[in-house]
Amino acid sequence: MMDQAPVLMIVVPVFASLVLTLIGPLGHRAAYGLLLISMAGSLSAALATLVRVVQTGQAVHYRMGDWAPPMGIELVIDHLSAGILVLISACALLTAIYSMHTARQDNPDRLNHYYALFALLVAGLMGMTAAGDLFNLYVLLEISAISSYGLLARGKGKAYYATFRYLIMGTIGASFYLFGVGYIYIMTGSLNMADLSDILSRPELKESVSIRIGFTLIILGVWIKMALFPLHAWLPNAYSRAGTTTACLIAPLMTKVSVYIMLRVMFTVFSVDYIFQQIAWSHLVIYLASAAAVLGMISALAQRDLRKMLTYIIVAEIGYLTGGAWLATTAGYTGVVYHILADGLMTLCLFMAVGAIIYRTGESTAAAIEGIFQRMPLTAAVFLIAAASVVGIPPTCGFFSKWYLLQGAVQAGEWIFVAALVIAGLVAAVLFIRLLERAFFGSLGDAVMETDNKKSLTAARKIRLEEAPLTMLLPLVLTGAALFGLGIYTNEVVHHLIRWSIPAGM
Repeated sequence: MMDQAPVLMIVVPVFASLVLTLIGPLGHRAAYGLLLISMAGSLSAALATLVRVVQTGQAVHYRMGDWAPPMGIELVIDHLSAGILVLISACALLTAIYSMHTARQDNPDRLNHYYALFALLVAGLMGMTAAGDLFNLYVLLEISAISSYGLLARGKGKAYYATFRYLIMGTIGASFYLFGVGYIYIMTGSLNMADLSDILSRPELKESVSIRIGFTLIILGVWIKMALFPLHAWLPNAYSRAGTTTACLIAPLMTKVSVYIMLRVMFTVFSVDYIFQQIAWSHLVIYLASAAAVLGMISALAQRDLRKMLTYIIVAEIGYLTGGAWLATTAGYTGVVYHILADGLMTLCLFMAVGAIIYRTGESTAAAIEGIFQRMPLTAAVFLIAAASVVGIPPTCGFFSKWYLLQGAVQAGEWIFVAALVIAGLVAAVLFIRLLERAFFGSLGDAVMETDNKKSLTAARKIRLEEAPLTMLLPLVLTGAALFGLGIYTNEVVHHLIRWSIPAGM
């Protein structure tokens, strides 16, 4: 069974998705139970693979159909992808537990179909991360994209319109990626990443215009998918109008996996020398990343809707990740990989906390957070932890990822990126101080509480004040604890995972 773990982490949610489409008559409890079992199975397989990679110090190669690469399909799980796979499956399981009340609230009918899309999205994300060739990565990219469109379109209000914009941009991004892969295949005759790495190291291909066009198209497609400024306009509306469960699943994972793909293309398919010597886009990309970090945080500061505020924080975090990847320093690369893990947990924690507040108050504006320390003290405390991590306060993991990014920027002499990291951090501090001030000192006099889905405008002091249900509170608290745990064990994560994935020549 241990030998089959690399494929089981993908097959289990795929099989669950198929079964979930058929069990509607059995009711929501059966659908919820099957989703939990499948997500737990996927996480178990991902953890088993991670342990195997760490213990052996070597990548795990799994041949589909036992056909040898480069012609056969192969899953490749190394130190980089193993950590991302655990992040995806852990976030999926926590969100699945969290969804017991919110998914039914957002999807009063055909809940089993919603959960089928949930499982299919997780399978797509896991497959993208484990794929060993560029074409199957594209296939799994489209599987995850199509399932995310279905999930996002189930939101409220104008969610269908926001999802349509996302669909158009996502299709453009996927088309760029596929055209780029076509150029690479025409010039090399291979799609396997390891095989491409050897072929593209030949001197005659380093100067090839077609290879450069292929790389450019692939990277542009990935940047659209990860919402890098100024290609980010689709993200805030699509994510902020989504259902609570959908936002908790998609917001922490979709953009982070896209950043992982960017790293994989840059440093596994191509090389450090090609990226920073032949292409030499570093300064331009770092300028864009710096603008994304600063403008994303300033845009978040201007929002009054809590979830839209969080979506602009995602835009800023993408700036951090992209800039770090193009610094061409070991510290910068370490900061990027670590920040993928940290930001995935931070984003999940923030969306879960805000989702719990919206569930209890029935409001998504900043006014919903008034006096939340008195009404929902545990939720407010975890929200405070997540805010501290976004700002970069030790010992949360956000501090260590930003420290590595700052260190890498200083080593590279990219002072604009250093300034952007500092300014964005200060803006984030102002944003969360304003929110926490309202949360701690805000008046309870006219708070809107929701009990059994019935709103009441009675004075809050006359209402029994409650936390969110246990199924929402438990994953929220566990995610908050993970922000501390990852920060405390930073040295172990860097030593056992990240340093093994640092590209040669960096």
